[in-house]
Amino acid sequence: MMKVALGAAAELEKEGISAEVIDLRTIRPLDVPTIVKSIQKTNRLVIVEEQWPFASISSEIAYNVQKDAFDYLDAPIRRITAADAPLHYAANLVAAALPDVARTVKLVKEVMYQKK
Repeated sequence: MMKVALGAAAELEKEGISAEVIDLRTIRPLDVPTIVKSIQKTNRLVIVEEQWPFASISSEIAYNVQKDAFDYLDAPIRRITAADAPLHYAANLVAAALPDVARTVKLVKEVMYQKK
């Protein structure tokens, strides 16, 4: 998902939106202080994850952020995850089920209150 996040950041940069991308690399231990520092700078959080939305790492990140950095948020935390369905084998259905740059850019713009 780093390719998607970095691709979205590059597209957003073209439109004057500076996005900070964090690569957590590991989830145990989860680097919550880095996430909180980023939120203190940006006041927003969009999580891009290839996992299903239920009981995912993005759920844990969102929980920790609301616990440790809620007062810094100027918009709801948003997650873009895989579709909540079994992953298909056909390439076009896989592409439709997983996060991509265009959907990530659209979600960031929603969090920035620019476009829906």
